[in-house]
Amino acid sequence: MKFAKQLSRLGTETAFAVSGAATQWAAKGHKVYPFHLGDINILTPDSIIEATAKAVRDGHTGYCPGAGIPELRDAIARDVGIKRGIEYSSENVSIQPGGKPVIGKFIMTVMDPGDEVLYPNPGYPIYESQIEYNGGVAVPYGYVETADGFALDLDALRDAITPKTTALIYNNYQNPNGAQSTREEMEAVAKLALEHDLWVLADDAYYEIQYSGQPMTIADIPGMQERTVILYTCSKRFAMTGWRLGAAVGPSSVIDVINKFNTNAESCTPHFIQRGMVAAIEGEILGPADILNTLRERRDACINGLNAIDGIDVATPNSTFYVFPNVNRIMERKGLRDVNALMEGALKRSNVSFCTRKHFGRLVEGESNHYIRFAYSGIDVPDINAGLKRLKTYFDSVD
Repeated sequence: MKFAKQLSRLGTETAFAVSGAATQWAAKGHKVYPFHLGDINILTPDSIIEATAKAVRDGHTGYCPGAGIPELRDAIARDVGIKRGIEYSSENVSIQPGGKPVIGKFIMTVMDPGDEVLYPNPGYPIYESQIEYNGGVAVPYGYVETADGFALDLDALRDAITPKTTALIYNNYQNPNGAQSTREEMEAVAKLALEHDLWVLADDAYYEIQYSGQPMTIADIPGMQERTVILYTCSKRFAMTGWRLGAAVGPSSVIDVINKFNTNAESCTPHFIQRGMVAAIEGEILGPADILNTLRERRDACINGLNAIDGIDVATPNSTFYVFPNVNRIMERKGLRDVNALMEGALKRSNVSFCTRKHFGRLVEGESNHYIRFAYSGIDVPDINAGLKRLKTYFDSVD
């Protein structure tokens, strides 16, 4: 018996493999300091829990429309539209069991086998996986390191576009490096999409995780709303990672197709969770503000701890909950050539667990810098401080 050939093109979210190694190390009696997975160890706001429980008690436990219940589609259309200064209706919203399904369904909607899709690299590894599994050609574009963090390599992005390019995945407020576009940079990306008639997936998973200023969207640039699908998720904003609730927001022509995929894939997203999310969006709850304040405290502790390490000099990101330091000097001091060896050594010698550049897309030709990623969303400030002190001892040593 055989398996399907296309399975060889299916990737995975490799951060979970790091999580497995950390769990095994903890099972041996070690206290692990978990910076590896972008999960959130903050409780979901009580108002959401109570509204969801009420929905269960009220009997909202059966099937519901595949596109989502009308109340939630309306609420998300208003939420997205008001925050971005553009108008959407419920016909522009398809409810999903998390944000991740939007990626594959968008790709299956706009890409034919052999088409090229541009995706950020380093970036969320599911982009690369879904493009290639569905028969497309995944074309990476990258970032340049600046004194203020990371910026898009617009020249590389421009050079990567060919007549076969059909879509661009754009993750402002970026995982893993926390990059945040200026308005000028966002307009440059939009100009390329318009010039080359590209569909755009705007992965806005971290849209609300911004510590100062107002978030921006590529969809409000003239000509972009009709070619942009927004990936909307509740996971980060409301500390609902395990609830699995998100949405695709975009032109009704695309949303109608995505709704068909919903019916084929999962029938519908759990009804009672959707009811809870209506209450979260429409109600006046303090949860998100409290969550953001907690994340800000963790960010500052993480930045201070990392910058105390000889060989690390990292800017303070204004968005997401990730830090992506360059560790070239540490690698050189330790005589290492593989950044994953640094990761493995850190776990064994300091009990600190983190991901590396290699967990966020294939390395591109000529890439020589070494980076590691710290997620501070799932670890409290005292453990951040203690873990990074231990890591400093290991990183400062010469093996």
